[in-house]
Parts: sequence; C-alpha cells; structure tokens
Amino acid sequence: MPAMLASPFLPAVAMPAGGGLPVMVLPGYLTADLATIRLRRSLHAAGYWAHGWQMGTNWGARADLLDRLVARVTDIANHHGRSVALVGWSLGGVFAREVAKLVPEHIAVVVSLGSPFSGSLRANNAWRLYEFLNDHPVDRPPLEVELSVKPPVPTYALWSQRDGIVAPAAAAGREGERDAAFEVDCRHLAFPRARAGIEAIGEVLKQFT
Repeated sequence: MPAMLASPFLPAVAMPAGGGLPVMVLPGYLTADLATIRLRRSLHAAGYWAHGWQMGTNWGARADLLDRLVARVTDIANHHGRSVALVGWSLGGVFAREVAKLVPEHIAVVVSLGSPFSGSLRANNAWRLYEFLNDHPVDRPPLEVELSVKPPVPTYALWSQRDGIVAPAAAAGREGERDAAFEVDCRHLAFPRARAGIEAIGEVLKQFT
C-alpha cells in the first residue's frame, strides 16, 4: 500500500499538550486532507483543535485561493475565539505564509514543512510537473505575492537535508525570511506523517498554547 494511503491507519504521535489551540493544516501539492490525517489525529490527541483545509486537492495557485483561505481561517478563529496556528506542508506552507500576511490578527504562528519559499522556485524537483499541470509558470502565479517576505507573525520553517524534492536552502530560508528554522530527519513526502516531523511540529506549537 502506498505510504500516503497508509497514513490514515498510522497511530497518533505523542505531542506536548495543546491547550485548545486551533490548528489548520494545509496539504501539499496534489494532496488533500487525507494526506495530513495522522498529523491532525496527533494534534487532536494532544488537546489541539485540528482542522483540515476542506478545499479538496491542492492543485496549486488559483486566483481566488487566498480569498478562500482567508475566509476559512477567519471562520475557525471566530469559532474558537482565538488566533489559529497554520501548519502548511510543501506548497501548503507557502500558502500559509501568504494568508498570515493578509490576516495576521487571526494567526498565532505559521509552521512550514519543506516549503519552497526562499530563493528560486525552480530549486526543487517538482516545478516541471507543476507547470505541466497548471497554466502559469511556477514563479508567476495568478496571485500578488512575495514569497520570501516574512509574515508579521511568528514563522518557523522545518526543513530536511534528506527532503529529496525541495532544496534544503529553499525550505530553511534565510535570516529575516522566518524567525527560526529547524532541521527534521525525514523525506519530503513524510513530513505530515513521520514521527520526526510531527514531534518537531509539536515542539514549535507548544510555545503558543
């Protein structure tokens, strides 16, 4: 069974207590909420309110994408009466950073998982597939964005030397593009289901509970 399909059956990973902090998890390119279920199950077991993005498959940048994400985050923040932590895997982390720039009043922290926000968007092994499946170049999306600009909220970048898809430097970012970067020992496709990735997310989020 492919690893992505196996992830719903993996048990929760122990994390520090969440204290009721709402967390919205954004999936990576060509994946949907099913791919992040182990992470959300772990968050829920630790006492977080874990939410998927509920937008189906992540097909990449669309003209209305940020408006839809802002609406989703705003609904979650209003429902819980407190700011939301955004955890975005791969391209989902890029989107999470941009949403935090638009509604920082609703965001507690942004955690990106192997997300290519720094340097050239062609410094990875997926840009050709992205351009094949989309009608725009990877570095000219139908959105007004400056990917390397840090959101005005605490921003953490998790990256891996063993990523295999996104260049480590692109996911770690430079000084001033994020508040801190932490290396995680896992492959790109494993960030939201590998024990190492989930434990690293827990270590960041515990500061905001």
